[in-house]
Amino acid sequence: MNEEYDVIVLGTGLTECILSGIMSVKGKKVLHMDRNSYYGAESASITPLEDLYKRFNLPGTPPDSMGKGRDWNVDLIPKFLMANGLMGLFEKRRFRKFLIFIANFDENDPKTMEGVDPNKTTMRAIFQKFSLGQEVIDFTGHSLALYRTDDYLDLPCIETINRIKLYSESLARYGKSPYLYPLYGLGELPQGFARLSAIYGGTYMLNKPIDEIVVENGKVVGVKSEGEIARCKQLICDPSYVMDRSSKVGQVIRVICILSHPIANTGDINSCQIIIPQNQVNRKHDIYVCMISFAHNVAAQGKYIAIASTTVETNSPEKEIKPALDLLEPIEQKFVSISDQYAPTDMGTDSQIFISRSYDATTHFETTCDDIKDIYRRMTGSDFDFAEMERKKQDIFGDAAE
Repeated sequence: MNEEYDVIVLGTGLTECILSGIMSVKGKKVLHMDRNSYYGAESASITPLEDLYKRFNLPGTPPDSMGKGRDWNVDLIPKFLMANGLMGLFEKRRFRKFLIFIANFDENDPKTMEGVDPNKTTMRAIFQKFSLGQEVIDFTGHSLALYRTDDYLDLPCIETINRIKLYSESLARYGKSPYLYPLYGLGELPQGFARLSAIYGGTYMLNKPIDEIVVENGKVVGVKSEGEIARCKQLICDPSYVMDRSSKVGQVIRVICILSHPIANTGDINSCQIIIPQNQVNRKHDIYVCMISFAHNVAAQGKYIAIASTTVETNSPEKEIKPALDLLEPIEQKFVSISDQYAPTDMGTDSQIFISRSYDATTHFETTCDDIKDIYRRMTGSDFDFAEMERKKQDIFGDAAE
């Protein structure tokens, strides 16, 4: 503790662990601390199943029909990863032309634009250009581009085009889906990046109480824990460590559901993502369903875990999530949580305290990636360059890094 670090990181959520790994690879001296005794913070995977019952204050223990408690690894905030089905829509001629246009679009080559100005033409105008119907627009905007509302329709089209390109490049890269999911749950991801940080010299301390973030003349200088102070030049943390520098921006309801069957009308597949576009259920925000199963080593044999989530808009959150829960019936057991969402009010320019955003209702990591890149940009003054990370690894490990 009584040392000086370039960066101290508080909390072992995925955002914090990724940034910890990046900073360590870049040669920074990193100390990573968490007041919890486990990795993952809000993005932890809970095992055994008995611990999930305790966490949600459910009486008794899981019934024998649930199998062994150690067979379960239940994510508190499930999200799929884009890898870098769908054929029914591809058969529609107009949509096929639209996808060809997107695939060929190069903002540096006017010949590919077909008269479109990527920084002025709206996405609504692009959809009109190809005469796409409302259901296809909903699917494209919310399932391919992964927007949470329809606000994107009247913005310049370039970001939406790039989002769809990401989806199409990820599609079928490792199978039939553009998404990846780690065996044994998402809790493996923070630990993986923690190991990366440790390889490059990062120091980890779990179960370490944080007494105070020490600030002098408006700038962070260290973290006090159990009477000792570790000094630093920059600090990364989740909002729970600096509530006075964060503000509540909303709420998310998540319902973890244990099923003994796959979701109906999905072809009995072992995993899927369902997005219910907000305008189809008269809402301002989409509703998400993420389903995984025993095939991912997160549930007992023959069991499925489905998590429904959305941004809270009323005083009756469980009614808001009902369209998703109706898709999952019959439900063997439900675990309901309503979480506050926080965003930083301090961007770290002066204080050098860089605060992550709470995880949103989406069932993918795209918004989390945006947050990571934004924090990195504010910390370093430059955009994140993965190629630079690869070169750094090469410098340290030589040809063996390949």
